Amino acid sequence: MDITGIGANGEGIGHIDGYTLFVDGAITGDHIEVKVIKTKKNYGFGRLVTILEPSKDRVEPRCPIAKQCGGCSIMHMKYDAQLEYKENHILDALERIGEQDRVKLEQKKEPIIGMDEPWFYRNKVQFPVQIISGKLLIGFYAKRSHRIIETPTCYIQDPYNEEIVDTLRDFIVENKISAYDELKHKGLLRHIVIRKSHHNQEFHVTLVINGQKFPYDKKLVEELQKLERVVGISLNINQEKTNAILGSEMIHLDGQEYLHDQIGDIKYQISPLSFYQVNPVQTEKLYAKALEYAQLSGQEVVYDLYCGIGTISLFLAKQAKHVYGVEIVEAAIDDARINAEINKIDNATFYAGKAEEVMPKLYKEDGIKADVVVVDPPRKGCDATLLDTIISINPKRIVYVSCDPGTLARDVKILSQHGYQIDRWCGVDMFSHSTHVETIVALYKKD
Repeated sequence: MDITGIGANGEGIGHIDGYTLFVDGAITGDHIEVKVIKTKKNYGFGRLVTILEPSKDRVEPRCPIAKQCGGCSIMHMKYDAQLEYKENHILDALERIGEQDRVKLEQKKEPIIGMDEPWFYRNKVQFPVQIISGKLLIGFYAKRSHRIIETPTCYIQDPYNEEIVDTLRDFIVENKISAYDELKHKGLLRHIVIRKSHHNQEFHVTLVINGQKFPYDKKLVEELQKLERVVGISLNINQEKTNAILGSEMIHLDGQEYLHDQIGDIKYQISPLSFYQVNPVQTEKLYAKALEYAQLSGQEVVYDLYCGIGTISLFLAKQAKHVYGVEIVEAAIDDARINAEINKIDNATFYAGKAEEVMPKLYKEDGIKADVVVVDPPRKGCDATLLDTIISINPKRIVYVSCDPGTLARDVKILSQHGYQIDRWCGVDMFSHSTHVETIVALYKKD
């Protein structure tokens, strides 16, 4: 079978007698031998048996466990081809789901912003911990499973994480710390979460535990204090039967309670529970593009919805009359207010709550009407009530930052039905070697 396309999850797409097959590990241009393993009425799934003729875009993955690990699903593809795939994925979603004219989309497209060096870029890692048959496993989950693949080196994480994990591995074994069993809901240690400050090259370590206390906390601090670049140590309490990694309660053990980072000339304080973009190099490019798309002259009132710790808000505030940021995570809003103080920015106000609840109150009760609205929602996209309120406020411009082309396209379709047109758009590669891509779209209101 010839592979003629790639699906949203990075699987190769081909056809046999008109019947569509999806094949993990295959890419456009491959000629392969495939074993059909599952069939449905109009399509099926196959397993790659042999690559008879490799695609011109195929490379040997740099990571030896890339095929097993679920993280870097397209590392076997040349980087330029990855960028082309991601750009086409956005384009297809906006055309098919968003019902936008493809010719006009091509005209409005700006080149995807790729990485100069697409390796070792992530500033956050979350390692699950298991003990299987007496062996301690720390790594990442295999594809579509909760089976841990040991990960000695991750080629998209900072190499210093290895030193931290080696220290923790010895500590866990020496002190016979139990690992969490999600089926039995027993065991103490669930995850190891490490965050990095790109600007300061410092690290904060959080152990996620299934309990109210960690009996070895003093020993833990002593061991991690030996690592010069570890500046803070915390515990996170998560006793729920859930796939969510972090619980809501933090216990600070030692050092800095927060990480401090900088993007451009804006400084940030980041609490362990707050969202922060994982690719600092590309984040600066993304925010610069958001600022460009907002077209601020200094006279505009801006709503920044799903604002997190104020990352985009503070960029916008430099060129806006006033920015109102809204975020559901209270710890993030606390950080946002402190970040405004740190940067001596007094024209940014932050509110904790659901954007779809806070924004209508600001508009209807306080009479705050926005000239520009910036949204950076989670993967599920914007809430329907929020979109209704944005439409009723009738801003001149909307800047939509998205981590999911499908939900972006769905929301763009709704906005376009109420008079908004795409002015410009582009992809930003925040997640090299995975199928994920960030997109930024500027929309304006037709006269």
